[in-house]
Amino acid sequence: MSPFIALAIFLVAFFFIATEKANKVKVVLIAAGLMAVLGLVPGAQVFYSEHEGIDWNVIFLLFGMMIIVGIIKQTGVFDYLAIWAAKKSKGRPYRLMVMLMGITAIASPFLDNVTTIMLVAPVTVVVCNRLHIPAQPYLIAEVLASNIGGAATLIGDPPNIIIGSRAGLTFNDFLIHMAPIVVVIFAAFVLFSRVLFRNSFQYNADHVAEVMALQEKRAITDPRLLVRCLVVLTAVVIGFGLHAVVHIEPSIVALVGAGVMLLVSRANVSDVLDEVEWPTLVFFMGLFVMVAGLVHTGVIASIGTWALDILGDDYFVAATALLFGSSVLGAFFDNIPYVATTAPIVEGVVAQVPDPQTGQALWWAFALGADFGGNGTAVAASANVVAIGIAARTGHKISFWQFTRYGIVVTIMSTLMAWAYVWLRYFS
Repeated sequence: MSPFIALAIFLVAFFFIATEKANKVKVVLIAAGLMAVLGLVPGAQVFYSEHEGIDWNVIFLLFGMMIIVGIIKQTGVFDYLAIWAAKKSKGRPYRLMVMLMGITAIASPFLDNVTTIMLVAPVTVVVCNRLHIPAQPYLIAEVLASNIGGAATLIGDPPNIIIGSRAGLTFNDFLIHMAPIVVVIFAAFVLFSRVLFRNSFQYNADHVAEVMALQEKRAITDPRLLVRCLVVLTAVVIGFGLHAVVHIEPSIVALVGAGVMLLVSRANVSDVLDEVEWPTLVFFMGLFVMVAGLVHTGVIASIGTWALDILGDDYFVAATALLFGSSVLGAFFDNIPYVATTAPIVEGVVAQVPDPQTGQALWWAFALGADFGGNGTAVAASANVVAIGIAARTGHKISFWQFTRYGIVVTIMSTLMAWAYVWLRYFS
């Protein structure tokens, strides 16, 4: 009975989040509370288990980066980058979108897609405000690009870190197997975005002329602070990159970086904390507890086991099921807890595969599906939720369905291309 109750609570909460009939933070807190009161989550373990509870690595990574971005914002560098981007694109909407998507997709494999969005989104809002155009299409395009680009490396997308740890895959393994299809899919997305966002491109010659006349260097309000902040940010990025070597969690790196940034900037702590997206953090915690209910009652494991049991020993069919199944489920259950839950199932299946290369192909199908499924809905990946939070805070609200109607199309496109890649590379 418990699995049905947990699933019912999740689906009702998801309905209210999707239809925006109630504030999403209130919804997840009520749903999480019901899960706890009814004993559907593992008691106090919900605060300590990363597989059946709140993933504090994600929460504190976001918290630390929000502090870092809040301090960097005070230097005026986001205004500088916004004016620079607007002038380089000459205010042409599609050219500007491609430039911002390119920056996001290139940075995401090395910074992780959440961090990249937290750095690029404020720039996007400023440049759109300067050009007097809606920021929503550009923010959505960046998130989709970040989830695609982040799939290329071990550290680019949180699900990859989980998969890499379970499967014993290295940074270079991800580059060799994931990066080629990521490049192809991103190129296709850039071309497709011309059609996908065609109704959003607005060009106003007067506003563009105003921006072209601006001197971007004047936007930097504190050059010395900017230098100190960039040194700390560089160290944080290096720390992220060395995760697989030094085995220090990205969340710890972000928190240490935030502390050092506060010290070197001498910023007012209260002012910096005002820049933290508290509703986004609370929403994530509630969402993790909701998913913990599905994990603890065996809902997600049952779905995965049932799907794989009916496949038999046809490993291409198994790879297809993993790819499309992960894309669909990852779009609705948040791909981080989904991957954490499903990875042991995949590990068990791979252990029964006689050919190691075929077994590894199942891991790549799983990773591709989970990563690209992150574009499926507004709550499917951490980067999506973060971007929507920034958008709401800056007066450019993105609704659940405004994001999802673009995300679903891109997810279908990228999943089909990934499926063709898996077949051609591993089974043809």
